[in-house]
Amino acid sequence: MIRFTNVDKWYPSRAGRTHILKDVNFQLNKGERLGVVGGNGAGKSTLIRLASGSERPTSGRVEQTFSVSWPLALAAAFQYGLTGLDNMRFICRVYGVDAHEIVDFVYDFTELDRYMREPLNVYSSGMMARLAFALSMAIEFDCYLIDEVTAVGDHRFQQKCHLELFEKRADRAMMIVSHSEYYLASHCTHGALLEGGILTVCTDVEEALRLHEERTSL
Repeated sequence: MIRFTNVDKWYPSRAGRTHILKDVNFQLNKGERLGVVGGNGAGKSTLIRLASGSERPTSGRVEQTFSVSWPLALAAAFQYGLTGLDNMRFICRVYGVDAHEIVDFVYDFTELDRYMREPLNVYSSGMMARLAFALSMAIEFDCYLIDEVTAVGDHRFQQKCHLELFEKRADRAMMIVSHSEYYLASHCTHGALLEGGILTVCTDVEEALRLHEERTSL
């Protein structure tokens, strides 16, 4: 379970406090898939970071009772002077996983071959996204956080990502942020609209998409 209780998040700016999230309350349970829709700058990525534990709320509480992934395909924790292989070992140490148990999967999934032994500062953004996504799949979590990662690689690689995430892990909880209405409608059990820092949880993702369309058409 992930539970947000009266969560506020603001950042200092020259004009004063910039509120990103205001009194957010919701709960994500095992097996549920929450699709979050909202405009650019609405705070969706901030919501994902708070859910992952990589950021703390300014006030309120974020609780986790199951294991939660980092945002899929996020390479922020990588060390760019290290090789792909060494970054894999580093992530494994952080999460208490034996690197020997996942190395074959990561090589096969990423299809990076010799580049696994090259430093990340020679990787393209797509190559880093492949490595980050592969590690997200190699280390098992109860809940996956997905922040606009559907365009990793070509169509064949995207199909491989879909199989690993949505078919092999169909029983996991997920929080999905995307601008694609089709993607959210296809993969989410319920939805929420984030607008003006306020999260409105809906009975289903279609209701959240309707609300978003109504607000943007005003």
